[in-house]
Amino acid sequence: MSDHYETLGVPRDASAEDIKKAYRKKARKLHPDINPSAEAAEEFKRVSHAHDVLSDPEKRRIYDQTGNENGQAAGGFGGGGFGGFGGFSDIFETFFNQSPSGPASRTRQGQDALITVRIDLKDAVFGTNKPITVDTAVTCDVCQGEGTAQGTHPETCEVCHGQGYMARQVQSILGTVMQQVECSACHGFGTVIKHPCPECYGEGRVRERKPLTIKIPAGVNNGARIRLAGQGEAGIAGGPNGDLYVELRVNPDPTFSRDGDDLHATVSISMAAAALGTTITLETFDGPQEIEVKAGTQSGDVVTLKDLGATRLRGGGRGDLRVHLQVNTPTDLTEEQRELLRQFAELRHEDLQAGETVTEKHGFFSRFKERFEK
Repeated sequence: MSDHYETLGVPRDASAEDIKKAYRKKARKLHPDINPSAEAAEEFKRVSHAHDVLSDPEKRRIYDQTGNENGQAAGGFGGGGFGGFGGFSDIFETFFNQSPSGPASRTRQGQDALITVRIDLKDAVFGTNKPITVDTAVTCDVCQGEGTAQGTHPETCEVCHGQGYMARQVQSILGTVMQQVECSACHGFGTVIKHPCPECYGEGRVRERKPLTIKIPAGVNNGARIRLAGQGEAGIAGGPNGDLYVELRVNPDPTFSRDGDDLHATVSISMAAAALGTTITLETFDGPQEIEVKAGTQSGDVVTLKDLGATRLRGGGRGDLRVHLQVNTPTDLTEEQRELLRQFAELRHEDLQAGETVTEKHGFFSRFKERFEK
C-alpha cells in the first residue's frame, strides 16, 4: 500500500493547509475532466484517498500510529500477543462486532479561527463598530456545498452498495472470522463523487476574503477576545461553520494611557504658570476641557477630571481622567533673564548655593506619629 504522504508529496509533519494545497495542485492535473487517461484516473483515486485520510485529524492520527487508517498495525500482531488490541474486550468488539449503524456523513463542521484586530484607545473607551476582512473558507457558490459538478450528485457506491462498510475474512487467534471494515472505494460514506465540483474539488467550500463588522463593546481591555458564533470556517460538504475569535490589541495613544478604568495624561506648564496659577485647555476624548492650575503648583501634582476615563465594561459608569502636571525649568535663558531671576531670588532671600533637606518630620510615619501625640 502506497504511503499517503508520498502520494501527496508532503512531509509527515505537514500542516492541514499544506495537505490541502498539495491535494488541489494534484487534483487540477489528474481530474477526469482534464486528464481522461486510465492512469490519471487511478492516480486521482489514490490522491483523493490520501487527502481524505490526512485531512481528517482522527484518521491521520491512527494512520501515523499504525500505518493504516483502519487502525491495524502493519506487520501482523503487536505487543501482548493480540495484534495491537487493548485486551479481550477489544478482541471481541473487533471480531464479533455488529454492523455499523450506517454510512458516515460527509459533512463536517468547519474549524474555529482566531484573528488579531488593532483598535485605537478611543475605540476601547467608547466602543465602536469596526469593519474587517477575514481570509477564511466559505461555502462554494458553484455547488452550494455539495461538492459535485453542476447537474450531478453523489452516487451510491457500487462496491458496498451504499452501506459504507464491507465484510472481510480475518485470521485471528480464534480462527477465521468476519470483520466489518470501512469500504475502501467510498471510505465509509456509502456514496462516491464521480464528478467533483471544478471550483472546490469536491470539498464544498473555497477560500475567500470575507468582509465583517465587529461590534467592540465600550471599556474593552487590551488582549480581550470576542467570539463571533458561526463566523469561522465553513464546514466540509455543507457542514456548519466554526466560530471566529477576535483578539483585540489597543494601539498606544500619543496623549493618554490607561490604568484600569482611569486615563492618565501628562501636561507640561511653565515655571511662571506654576507659580502664578493659570487655566489651560486639554483636548480629551470628550472634547476640550479646561484645567485649573493653582498658584504654587509643584511638578507631579495631579488634577482629576471626574467621569472622563474609560467606560466600565461591567457595572456602567466611567473612570476618571488624571492629569499630571510637569513644571518645566527653562534651559535657554538669556543673560537679561538670568539677571532677573537672581534679583527675584534676592527679593525672596533665597540662597542659590544652599539646598533644603527634606527631614523625617515631613514623612508619612512622622505625620502618623504626630496625629496620635495630639
